[in-house]
Amino acid sequence: MQHTIGIPATLTGTGLHSGAEVTMTLHPAPVGHGISFVRTDVTDRDNVVPARWDFVVDTRLCTVVGNAAGVTVGTVEHLMAALRGCGVDNAIVDLDGPEVPVMDGSSEPFVALIDSAGLIPQDMSRRAIRVLKEVRVDVDSKIARLRPAEGSHFSGSICFDHPSIGAQMRDVQLLNGNFRHDIASARTFGFLAEVETLRKNGLALGGSLENAIVLDGQGVINPEGLRHEDEFIRHKLLDAIGDLYLAGGVIIGAYESNRPGHALNNALLRALFADQTAWEFVDIYEKNSKIAGHPVGREAVFVNI
Repeated sequence: MQHTIGIPATLTGTGLHSGAEVTMTLHPAPVGHGISFVRTDVTDRDNVVPARWDFVVDTRLCTVVGNAAGVTVGTVEHLMAALRGCGVDNAIVDLDGPEVPVMDGSSEPFVALIDSAGLIPQDMSRRAIRVLKEVRVDVDSKIARLRPAEGSHFSGSICFDHPSIGAQMRDVQLLNGNFRHDIASARTFGFLAEVETLRKNGLALGGSLENAIVLDGQGVINPEGLRHEDEFIRHKLLDAIGDLYLAGGVIIGAYESNRPGHALNNALLRALFADQTAWEFVDIYEKNSKIAGHPVGREAVFVNI
């Protein structure tokens, strides 16, 4: 069955890149709606932005979605990951600013917000996208692919010439709510040496030790240190989970990436949907904690916004 949240739930925080204080409210939405953003501070034009791969307009350091009227919402990936990890199919997200608040740089505050609102089942089966054959993209020596698999798998690897990161690999199957304890708390990260350049380009204006892991040449400068020894790759997978939820529903298949990133993730979704033989819609149900699916036909419409 599809699920939406039980009651509206609100939080306020700072935009990582804009530096603006933003209040965000999650609202219940009807079956088949999917996820959409509403910029309540915009009143002179269309202020609704669907949370979908084909509305992504920028992928520099975060994922930005925008509509034909030029209204955008930035840094959607951490919230999208929480919605995917908690099983929210339908929600309307009100924002009074240009960006989803970064909170502590992870998905954990959004998971807590969803928990506070509760989930309610809706009288319609969930619709998912099942990968039928491998799709691969290469962008600037970075590689990502989707291949057929039972359930939803995410794996990735990174390698940074830095003593606190080095080479890291991790894989996770989204199963039994394990997003909460395996992925949700992993924070975004950045390098102190890059801060001045980023801010000159209008990015990371709200970044601080409160909402990101920051590294200098020797190590992590956050007083509390890391939450996980491999927090960096965990966060990269968190981003991928959020970016791929912009498919418009759960993906049944395996995501694999070397050096994952937002541009790569969106390119992968575009490649998937460009090949009509690479995927199909299925109605899904939960059985023995694994996702099973029944084909419903390519003419089916998944998200109506």
